[in-house]
Amino acid sequence: MQELIRQRRRAGFVGRGVERAAFRANFGIAPEDERHRFLFHVHGNAGVGKTFLVRELEQVAREMGALTAYVDESVGSVPEAMAVISRQFALQGHRFKELERLLAAHRERRHEAEAAVVAMLEPAPEGPSASSMVAARAGLVGLGMVPGAGAFAGALDAAQLAQGADRLRAGLSARFRNQEDVQLVLSPERVLTPVLLGELADVASRVPWIVLFFDTYERTGPFLDGWLHEVMTGDLYGFLPATVVVVTAGQHSFDTARWGGFADFVADVPLGPFTEAETRGLLAGKGVVAEPVVEEVLRLTGGLPVLVSTLAEQRPADPHDVGDPSATAVERFLRWEHDPVRRAVALACALPRSLDMDVFRAAVECPDEEAEALFTWLRGLPFVDDRGDRVRYHHLVREPMLRLQRRRSPRGWTERHARLAEVFARWRGESEETRESHEFRSDEEWRELRLAESYHSMCALPRTAPATVSADIVAACSYGEDVVRRWVRLVADAGEDTDAEAVRTYGRALAEAFADGGVAGLLQLLLSRARGDERWRAEAWAHRGDALGRAGDYEQALDDYDRALALDPDLVRAHRAKAVTRGGMGDYDAALRDLDRVVALEPDNAYNVILRGEHHRIARHHAEAMRDLDEGIRLDPTSDFAWASRGATRLFLGELDMALSDLNRALELKPDYAWALARRARVWRAFGDHERQLADLDRALPLQPDWAWGLCERGDALRTAGRDEEALADYDRALALDPDYASAYASRGASLANLGRDEEALADLDRALELKPAYAWATEWRMTVRRRLGASTSNDGPDDHPSAAN
Repeated sequence: MQELIRQRRRAGFVGRGVERAAFRANFGIAPEDERHRFLFHVHGNAGVGKTFLVRELEQVAREMGALTAYVDESVGSVPEAMAVISRQFALQGHRFKELERLLAAHRERRHEAEAAVVAMLEPAPEGPSASSMVAARAGLVGLGMVPGAGAFAGALDAAQLAQGADRLRAGLSARFRNQEDVQLVLSPERVLTPVLLGELADVASRVPWIVLFFDTYERTGPFLDGWLHEVMTGDLYGFLPATVVVVTAGQHSFDTARWGGFADFVADVPLGPFTEAETRGLLAGKGVVAEPVVEEVLRLTGGLPVLVSTLAEQRPADPHDVGDPSATAVERFLRWEHDPVRRAVALACALPRSLDMDVFRAAVECPDEEAEALFTWLRGLPFVDDRGDRVRYHHLVREPMLRLQRRRSPRGWTERHARLAEVFARWRGESEETRESHEFRSDEEWRELRLAESYHSMCALPRTAPATVSADIVAACSYGEDVVRRWVRLVADAGEDTDAEAVRTYGRALAEAFADGGVAGLLQLLLSRARGDERWRAEAWAHRGDALGRAGDYEQALDDYDRALALDPDLVRAHRAKAVTRGGMGDYDAALRDLDRVVALEPDNAYNVILRGEHHRIARHHAEAMRDLDEGIRLDPTSDFAWASRGATRLFLGELDMALSDLNRALELKPDYAWALARRARVWRAFGDHERQLADLDRALPLQPDWAWGLCERGDALRTAGRDEEALADYDRALALDPDYASAYASRGASLANLGRDEEALADLDRALELKPAYAWATEWRMTVRRRLGASTSNDGPDDHPSAAN
């Protein structure tokens, strides 16, 4: 059935011959030929037939043997776009198994990130550098979806953290299985894109061409354009096969600031209304050739392809059949459908934003035995875009249909939308029966049902819109900007579709606040309009604190957490986030007071107890740390972070055998646990087993390659083993990551001195003491080097770096 529908729709596509010919000819030009175009950008105003052309180009590509994928505005992020591409390739017999695995892991890790626990390295004994502390706070304390990050910021690479979220992997929860999971949350494109390119390279050896279509680019471009530009023109993620052609389609021309330098491989395809010849050709293809009828169609449509196609499908034989100029667009679309049932179905199905068979049955009042045939008929209409599992009306057709129904029968409009809202609410309730309450909002199925329910509720009762969606928007802030953006768009759509000025104004205000100030700006607007429900207002203040923390405004973040707690003194997430922020700012005593409150509120939550134990460990409260970590392990014996933290505590106390046992257990639970590997390396060093020490550090660093502390640790191990040249490389890398890392300067100075490069050694040791004047180990080394430079007889230096005791 689907193939027949596609053939029927394609048979009606007559126009755009020049564009189709140019696209087809491109397959006959080798990629290395300067005439070959790797990218086609179709653009023009709404209704000019961009999607129709793109679908026709997709068919042309398949005729040329190409593997194709089609992406439109139903995606809200780069990972979602990759998922669509992967699914469509699988339907054509080419599964991207590794990409599918990582995409599934990405979705799971995003859901887990809110409850994740961070395991971080403690700072060097001389304390973290100023730049390290500031940047680590900037990267971690504000990461609202990762409670607990800030307390361990001092152990992280500050310079890289300050450069962007992709550097935050060293600070994510130890509950993630490996570093890949961390990156899947913070920088999914960095993990997923190389895999996608590898899969494309593999399939390129089996098909002549691969063509990727990105439709409605005016909506997807804001998050896809930069990524697509890098994939096509850079080498950050790898290389795109030369046999890949990309087609984008949107209302706007390409951004010349980004793409202007690559005009030699881009084909610009501007679209306007059909020419008279194209319009006549399309009508003739449908048997509409009578000149009076053609003239009337030309006059009514202005060549707008969606209208021309709709009218041509009706095959009018007389100008009067076309309708007079005052007829509404809806009457023109459906004038020749004389079956009142079908006309009613077409109007009713314009109410949902998209449909599948279940939604169709909810929207249409008809006997069950007729539903299948009617749905098949609906999917074949020229203004209905069939997307396989769902269908959607072209907005130039849907909008007048909505206006007609709203104006013709206001009560009927309200009743139909209210009924749809009730149906989606029932389905949402059914989906909740199989899930725990904390799982609802992270579930995509539940989220889609809630969005649809809210849309129809706003359409039925537009005056209640702010109260209907404000709490949902606040809750969406836990799941990233992609989810928030969908809620903002929902309100904007409802405002336009209901023609309710209050909703339209509210939607525009939300969109502007989000565009200008991100999540923090959006929450500020919601809070300024909030009335009543103190619970969601408290959540809103807490989320705003998270957003401000991400932006580096930690004092304001603390103020917002206090506002949240003033409204809801028992809001655990606000207490915990406040503790995390204070810990990240170095105020461990205050952080621990907050965590005492968290544990009092949720005494059986292992995460809270373990988190407090780790704060005690970093604050060198070892008895308290052991108490909490013992209890945390009792509550959750599978917590690899708890085992690792207790192992680190026992290492400091000199309980080497027990420390090794705990760290081994942590690594059994999570083999790619970099922090536990680094801790165990210190245990091996204490045992004098330098081979195993280096082995663990060699395993840990690829998991966190931008880890200044870890690099310095391995440098020290290499220096102790007499491998100073290799140690220098690690010290150099550590200092490139954190230019104010005093310990790395001192250690590099020691290795330079061992190699006889005393002038360079003295400069590094001087710099270490500038950063920390009371650095005794560096002072001893500097005295040794100065004596040698002054014709000293000693070649000996201090026994070892003081960090060996930690």
